[in-house]
Amino acid sequence: MTRPLANRTLAEIDIASVFHPVSSIADVAANGPAIFSRAAGVQVRDLDGRAHIDMGSGLWCVNVGYGRAELADAAHRAMLDQSFQHLFAGASAETTIRLADRLLTLFRETTGATDMARAFFGASGSDANETALKLVRLYHNLIGQPQKKKVIALEGSYHGLTTGAASLTGINAYHKAFDLPSPGILHAGCPHHFRFALPGEDEAAFCTRRIAEIEALIAREGPDTIAALIVEPILGTGGVLIPPAGYYPALQALLDRHAILLIVDEVITGFGRTGHWFGTGAFALRPDIVSLAKGITSGYFPMSASLVGDRIWRVLEDASPRMGAVMHGFTYSGHPVGAAVAMANLDVMERDGLVDCAAANGPYLLQGLRDRLGDHPFVGDIRGRGLMCAVEFVADRADGRAFGASQAPHRLVSKAALAEGVLTRALPFVPANAFAPPLPISRAEIDAALDAYTRALHRVTPDLAALAQGGNA
Repeated sequence: MTRPLANRTLAEIDIASVFHPVSSIADVAANGPAIFSRAAGVQVRDLDGRAHIDMGSGLWCVNVGYGRAELADAAHRAMLDQSFQHLFAGASAETTIRLADRLLTLFRETTGATDMARAFFGASGSDANETALKLVRLYHNLIGQPQKKKVIALEGSYHGLTTGAASLTGINAYHKAFDLPSPGILHAGCPHHFRFALPGEDEAAFCTRRIAEIEALIAREGPDTIAALIVEPILGTGGVLIPPAGYYPALQALLDRHAILLIVDEVITGFGRTGHWFGTGAFALRPDIVSLAKGITSGYFPMSASLVGDRIWRVLEDASPRMGAVMHGFTYSGHPVGAAVAMANLDVMERDGLVDCAAANGPYLLQGLRDRLGDHPFVGDIRGRGLMCAVEFVADRADGRAFGASQAPHRLVSKAALAEGVLTRALPFVPANAFAPPLPISRAEIDAALDAYTRALHRVTPDLAALAQGGNA
C-alpha cells in the first residue's frame, strides 16, 4: 500500500510518480533518483546542499551557466507582456521576429553560409530534425523528384528521440526496443579514427575509406533516391567524435555531385560550444538546413530553430500560390517567452565574450585532461575542440583492445566522479566520459573538476583492471 504523501520522502515520491527519460526503471526503483535542487554558475547542488561542478552543462545546453538573472528577467517580462502567441496562419510576435532576424544574421556573418533564408521555430532538437526530414520530403515533391526521399546519417550520430529523429540517430541502443530505424533512413560508417580505423590505417586513408563507403552506399541505393545526408559537425553524444581532416570537404563534394541536400545538426555544437559560434563555420560546411536548440536559450526555455537555405526556400516560395499553406508546425513554434529568453541569452554571450572563453579555455581543459590522465593504463584517447572534450577508455592501451560491450567502464568512472562532486556524462556509443562545462567556467574551476575526476578514476582503477581481465564481462 502506498504510504501517505506527507510521510514519504521526495525520492519515494519520485520513484512512485516520475517516468524518467533514458533511464533504467529498475535502477531508479532500487537506488532512487539523484535529486538536484539549486544551481548557480557552473555548480549544481543536491538536496543536502552539496555542490557539484557540472562538466556537462546539463545535457550540453547550459552554455551561459546557471542562475543568470538576465534570462530570468527576460522571461518574467515576456510572460507579463505576451505570455503566448502562435505563429499559425501568418500570426507573429515582435520578439520572435527580431530573434529570427538576429539568428539568421549571426549565422551568416560567423559561418560564411550566407544563403540561409528563413528561421522556423520549434521546442526541441528532436523536432528541429523532424522538421528537416519533412522539409526534405516537401522540397523533392515540389521539384518533381518524389522518389528522392532516403536520408543518410552516420553511425554514432545523435539527432534526437522522436520516431524520425531516433531513426536518424546512429546508436543502436536507441533503436532496438522501438523497431527503428524507420524505412528510408540509412547509416554510413562512423568517422572516428581511434575506434574504427583498420590496423595501420592513418587518418588520411581512413577518411578516404569512409567517404568511399558513402559513395558506394549512394550508388547501391541509387543517387536518384537519396534526398539528404545529416551530420553533426562533431558527433557529441556518440563520444565527441571529430572527423579527420579532409572528411567534410570530400563529403560536401560527393553530395554536390549527386544533388543531395546537407542537413547540419548544430543542436550541441551551436552557440559557442566548439570555440566558434557554430560548428558550420568551424568546419566550413555548406548546409541546406541547420538544426539549432539547447544553447539557443542555454536550456532556460524549450526552444529550437531550423534555418532553411535559399535553395529550399526559393522552391517553397515559388510553389506557394498553388500549394497553399505549408501544413507543418507546433503550438509552441516561435513562443514569445522563448524568443525573449533567447535574445537575452545572445546578449549575455556577446557581452561576456563567451565564444572567446570557450576558444581560450577549451585547450586548457584538453591539456589538463591529457596531463592528468594521458598515462593512465585504461585511457585510450583524450580529444576535444572548444569546451567539448572526451576521455575514451580501453581495456589495453598497448594493443587498443576495447572493453566488452556490457562492461561500461566509463559508467563506473562517472559514478565515482559524482561522489567526488563532479558531473560528467557516460556516453552511449563508445565508452567515453564527456566534458562540456558552461562556457564561463574559470580555469580554477576546471582544475578543481579535473582534480576531482582524477581522484575518482584512480579510486576505481582496480575495478577497471578486473573488467579488463574479463572478471565482469
